Amino acid sequence: MAKLLIVDDEKNIREVVREYAQLNGYEVEEAADGIDAVALVERNDYDCVILDVMMPKLDGFSACKQIKSLKNIPIIMLSARQDEYDKLFGFELGVDDYVSKPFSPKELMARVKVVVERVHKIKHDDDLLQFEGLSIDIKGRVVTVDGTKVNLTPKEIDLLIYMAKNRNIALSRTKLLEEVWNYDYFGDDRTVDAHIKMLRHNLGKYRHYIVTVRGMGYKFEA
Repeated sequence: MAKLLIVDDEKNIREVVREYAQLNGYEVEEAADGIDAVALVERNDYDCVILDVMMPKLDGFSACKQIKSLKNIPIIMLSARQDEYDKLFGFELGVDDYVSKPFSPKELMARVKVVVERVHKIKHDDDLLQFEGLSIDIKGRVVTVDGTKVNLTPKEIDLLIYMAKNRNIALSRTKLLEEVWNYDYFGDDRTVDAHIKMLRHNLGKYRHYIVTVRGMGYKFEA
């Protein structure tokens, strides 16, 4: 049974999400602020954290940063703000998905299912991919450039792994959303573009492997 941590200062939101999560077979724990959430993550293992942005004591972005420094746990952000900057900032911190309030509990559970299943699937893949000085350890989820570990977000690693496994194949943004994020109508092309930009930056001298396919999307060319 997968275990979720729901973090929101609004009790009614926590109760609704808990109810739907339990109906979907998840074990659930709750926290009312970011400080409590970080403390729980230190003591327990979770398959996914559902984290509100606007909270007292410690906001969601700060809590996300601390959680990611402790453990590589998938995080889905909740926010009433619609600012694109917030979303991009969240992705840079390693957020796996972003849900705007008010939200459908059913849609949220669909996103949780996607994230949990994707992470579990990747954990069981023991391939090792090598391209010159770029090494991708899929089982360990570690990427190195000329022997030095590159600090990538979980979603950047997912994206790089998928593209490298499908190297030399042109992949549309829609295809990447479906396969890496595991949804289509929830997705946004700008999400893919933002992650590609960050990924290229982090790969440094090996950024040339990620090629733009004009009018379509991207491919890993090797």
